Amino acid sequence: MTLRLSGGRRLHSPPGDRARPTASRVRQAVFNMLAPRLRGAHWLDLCSGSGVMACEALQHGAAAVVAVEQDRRIAEVARSNLALVAGGLPASGSWTLCCRDVLHWLREEPPGAGFDLIYCDPPYAAGLHGGVAQAVATGGWLRPQGLLLLECGSRQLPAIPASWSVLTERRYGATTVLVLQELGSAVEQAAPAILVPGGHEQAQQRHGNQTEHDAAEQGFDHG
Repeated sequence: MTLRLSGGRRLHSPPGDRARPTASRVRQAVFNMLAPRLRGAHWLDLCSGSGVMACEALQHGAAAVVAVEQDRRIAEVARSNLALVAGGLPASGSWTLCCRDVLHWLREEPPGAGFDLIYCDPPYAAGLHGGVAQAVATGGWLRPQGLLLLECGSRQLPAIPASWSVLTERRYGATTVLVLQELGSAVEQAAPAILVPGGHEQAQQRHGNQTEHDAAEQGFDHG
């Protein structure tokens, strides 16, 4: 399997079939949506796998990237990919890779100054989404106005803890990305604008597991 970043840079692919890198069209859509927030952001990549989302964050101007992956062999691939991307950028942000179980890491590590954007892509059937969302909220991992993005399978969306608001739900075939914000945050109270490709804005404030029209109907997924 050939793994490439937006822009064409080739990355190392993880061995075997245990890792499932985020599809390129999903990556493109996610980073288009997050573009206004990325430059200078602190990005946390949970269940990082090959590190492709963490690498995209670096390439898009994140100031600091932390990736967490529990499989040692896959983590080494992610480490190589992050070093490759950081070394090829004229002014790259810092990066760190941790080889740990994601829930143990969230519960045991201090959050420091926190993160602006957290992306979590566990195995879809592992049942980790709700536990990760709870651990992120309990541990204070998000900065004010920060977002948690959960990548999951479209056939069965995960239950989201009541402390979160689902701002938007983006579907790309078999993959869905949920964009969450903690209830009571300044931006959530103001019903924030979510930017979509093409320069249009949608002000959306969602709670629980309300669903949105398919991405194709919203003009968001441009492949």
